Amino acid sequence: MKMFTLPGTDLTASAVVLGLMRIGEKTDAEINSLFRAALDAGINFVDHADIYGGSDHHCEARFADAVQLTSSERDRIIIQTKCGINAQDNYFDFSKERILRQVEGSLQALKTDHLDLLLLHRPDALVEPEEVAAAFDALQAAGKVRHFGVSNHSPAQIELLKTAVTQPLVVNQLQFSIPHAPLVTQGIAINMATLDQSIDRTLGLLDYCRLHHITPQAWSPFQHGFFRGTFLGDRDHFPELNDVLDRLAGTYGVEPIGIATAWILRHPAQWQVVLGTTTPARVVAAAAGADVTLTRPEWYELLKAAGYKVP
Repeated sequence: MKMFTLPGTDLTASAVVLGLMRIGEKTDAEINSLFRAALDAGINFVDHADIYGGSDHHCEARFADAVQLTSSERDRIIIQTKCGINAQDNYFDFSKERILRQVEGSLQALKTDHLDLLLLHRPDALVEPEEVAAAFDALQAAGKVRHFGVSNHSPAQIELLKTAVTQPLVVNQLQFSIPHAPLVTQGIAINMATLDQSIDRTLGLLDYCRLHHITPQAWSPFQHGFFRGTFLGDRDHFPELNDVLDRLAGTYGVEPIGIATAWILRHPAQWQVVLGTTTPARVVAAAAGADVTLTRPEWYELLKAAGYKVP
């Protein structure tokens, strides 16, 4: 497993992250099996959010109850969670009160005294950076959160937070996969007047992350569109892409899901890939891609096979 020091932190992190959004209805045995398979595959990083599972802190609590981390295990893994969405009433809330309350709930649910990373989940249009800063300062001073980041934030939204927040924002979690790749494909097709791909809808976000040493994390790395399903094995919509994935899987001795992982990790922004599967075998197969380094021609071939233009 590829490991690296997360910029702006002292955390040694795996390139692949175990996402735990879908464990709410799993049994303790199933959750424990999933987690142990991830550990065996070299993954030392888990991703939560306070809203996962349909009610406050449900998946966080299911994870803690099922896994029963020992103190030594807790020291070896990185726990990341997110806050800022009021799912019950369908709005976003970055108020100091909300952030502090949700972190306390996450700590209790996860049965830990600190979070390694806390992310603001989706941008709050009513954000007051001073309130976020006050919450972050209190959490850091109390030793409850070690590092901070964001999810689904634009460069300007991050800059706005930084007018008051003093801690480095070290992560930005973003949707990214081979067929959902405007973060890279817009730049490839820049200034092509008649090509929709050239329209800048990303605001230079990936380059901004690289310039500011922010680690991008890819959520839904095997999905296309917004939760429209996986492209892996979908020959109705992605026949050429799956042909290339299958061929490269044979070349490198991994499964196609491993090649899809390797494609993201080949980008020099030093992505992390957040897995959403609850199947241990798929976790292992995806994680194997972290040890594959695609060539430039192979990387671009996959991009073109997904339907993007390389003019």
